[in-house]
Amino acid sequence: MAKIAFIGLGHMGGGMAPNLAKAGHEVRAFDLSEEALARAVEQGCSRAGSTEEAVADADVVVTMLPAAKHVLDVYRSQVLGKAPTSALLIDCSTIDVASARSIEEEAAAQGYTMVDAPVSGGIAAAASGNLAFMVGGSDEAFAKAQPIIEPMAKAVIHAGGPGAGQAAKICNNMILGATMIVTCEAFVMAQKLGLDPAVFFDIASKASGQSWSMTTYTPVPGVGPDTPADHDYEGGFAAALMLKDLKLAMDAAQHAGAYTPIGSEAEELYQRFVTLGGGSKDFSGIIKMLDDSWKAPEQK
Repeated sequence: MAKIAFIGLGHMGGGMAPNLAKAGHEVRAFDLSEEALARAVEQGCSRAGSTEEAVADADVVVTMLPAAKHVLDVYRSQVLGKAPTSALLIDCSTIDVASARSIEEEAAAQGYTMVDAPVSGGIAAAASGNLAFMVGGSDEAFAKAQPIIEPMAKAVIHAGGPGAGQAAKICNNMILGATMIVTCEAFVMAQKLGLDPAVFFDIASKASGQSWSMTTYTPVPGVGPDTPADHDYEGGFAAALMLKDLKLAMDAAQHAGAYTPIGSEAEELYQRFVTLGGGSKDFSGIIKMLDDSWKAPEQK
């Protein structure tokens, strides 16, 4: 079993780290939030007083951080040169491809093996160990990372070289953001046309309109499986995070010269939803804006 430093215990990391501990690894966790750190300790992790303390003699360093600026700062100032060069570095944050490649190059120049390994699946999947990991890095790095990642995953897929995991993640989430919007639009239109939402679900989930957003993450309360829609759109994947991923996708599209009109429209709609006060709600809550029931806080 490995000594694993786990840095970042937010909604996703807080579920992921305990699964490594349950698998028998020695997990030393750190987060700036004392509350998040306490929860990790309650679930089998040990407490580190800082990132530097956590990585000091680690076999593996796993990070799950909010944005590229945090990833670059943590690795440059608190991991590289502080962790032994024998440590495998696994960044599970969702960041832009250029930043991922840059920090992996810096790590390699100092003798480290590193992969970018963003995830898909949401908070429930993080807690249950059922995330999908999209891993970027060399064949050798992937072979080292796979057995470490597996206790947190239902799928571990090698996407390609450095940065490829991030590329796969933002392309995947562009699909997710766009399909959720059109799924919400369809439910709103169906109801306005007099269809019962449950009946429409039974039809569309078995017909050509079927999608993950329809059958697994239904955006209408009381229809289909239990989802954030059944809890006033709390929990799940925050709309602000979906907007972040769509912005990353649009930035990547611009740099790659890819024409993505639907992705661009999805970004614009989620920006409007977040501006209206929906940023902390699950991303499927955009249905409330699309059926005109969502109002900005000052308008309520």
